[in-house]
Amino acid sequence: MSAVTVTAVDRSYGDRAVLDGVDFSVELGEFVSLIGPSGCGKSTLFSLVAGLERPDSGEVLVGGAPAAPGRAALMPQKDLLFPWRSVLDNCALGLQVQGVSRREARARARELLPTFGLAGFEDAAPGRLSGGMRQRAALARTVLQGRDVLLLDEPFGALDALTRTEMQLWLQKVWQEHRWTVLMVTHDVREAVLLSDRVLVLDPRPTRVHHEVRVTLPRPRTAETLATSGFVALEQELLEHLHGSRRADDQRRMLSR
Repeated sequence: MSAVTVTAVDRSYGDRAVLDGVDFSVELGEFVSLIGPSGCGKSTLFSLVAGLERPDSGEVLVGGAPAAPGRAALMPQKDLLFPWRSVLDNCALGLQVQGVSRREARARARELLPTFGLAGFEDAAPGRLSGGMRQRAALARTVLQGRDVLLLDEPFGALDALTRTEMQLWLQKVWQEHRWTVLMVTHDVREAVLLSDRVLVLDPRPTRVHHEVRVTLPRPRTAETLATSGFVALEQELLEHLHGSRRADDQRRMLSR
């Protein structure tokens, strides 16, 4: 049974079609990235998998059951840490919302924080943290919800290039240790190749899956991996399919005039 299954999904807002027969799946413990042009419907797909919206037609399953709020844990692009709560209390918040007592939630969060490089920062305010540490705290809060599927929406998009690479390598390390099932949206082709088992290229709106690339590069991948011929070839393949999906969309628009 797949962790996530999206079958023939359509979604429109009024007369504006966003998703058009989208099909894909994510296996247990797999890391899959979605890339595509801005506005193609990636965020809509995430809302459907998170159970925040329903498809007009088709089916979205998480763990074999219809997608519903709480079945997957969503980490948005912005860290959304509350400035008046400590790092520990921010990380424990998701558990408290589920009904876990504050004492138990804080105990679980305290146990996990060293894994995320936040030991010693339990009582710090978010304003004292670097951008990378804030993202670690946001991911810790997401993981602590205890869901089988993590939805990461451009988790490092707001970071500078050096910090982003450091965070990507760190995420790969903790993912390999814990083997969460991850579905990630990113605009960064290099990030997608570095982290993923598979990368799905989406068409412009109304979107469907244009192409799938399997990333068979050995793990762990390092900064040196970025310069290897295999990595560069995969990056180029994805870029060609991204541009190809745009050209196909331009042709469809011309024919429809």
